[in-house]
Amino acid sequence: MNAAKRYQFLSKLRHENPSPTTELSYQSTFELLIAVILSAQATDVSVNKATVKLFAIANTPGDIGKLGVDGLIPYIKTIGLFNSKAENIIKTCQRLLDMHSGEVPRTREALQDLPGVGRKTANVVLNTAFGEPTMAVDTHIFRISNRTRFAPGKNVLQVERKLLKVIHDEFITDAHHWLILHGRYICTARKPKCGACVVFDECEFRGKEGQLQEQSK
Repeated sequence: MNAAKRYQFLSKLRHENPSPTTELSYQSTFELLIAVILSAQATDVSVNKATVKLFAIANTPGDIGKLGVDGLIPYIKTIGLFNSKAENIIKTCQRLLDMHSGEVPRTREALQDLPGVGRKTANVVLNTAFGEPTMAVDTHIFRISNRTRFAPGKNVLQVERKLLKVIHDEFITDAHHWLILHGRYICTARKPKCGACVVFDECEFRGKEGQLQEQSK
């Protein structure tokens, strides 16, 4: 995909959704951090159902830390990998208190030093909470980048670097949200909804015409 197509691609997504944001529910940067940790291999819907109850009784590093692993698990047991996530969250809360005065750090290095926080989670927090021009590549964005040929790559790091290189500055802050939402609702894994796609003309997916014909039957 060339630069002109990419510009049109993102312009159309922006027109559809001028002010995109995460679908995770949160009221503070700390709540966002916890929600993103929980969202690994889980849906935002399932995370929101858990955190609405959790944050009602504990939404600071100190309060969640006081729950301990055994006290936290009942709130998140409906989410995949809840045992390891509970352990990481309690450790993260303690590290925030010990090393960052209970505040969420604003650097990638400090974020990735927190238990349970990898590159993708750090990128989400940096982008969503602090407005940094980062690109968190999840399964949706990886799929779209390769399927549409917007920024093809063999792994998530290659795709991330390619996206940061080719996305125009005016789009970079919101591009993560546009792409993930497009992948979640339109450019889905098994049967992309090409008939409802606003970037159909720019997309270079070879199977898009076949999908369009199938959906029009």
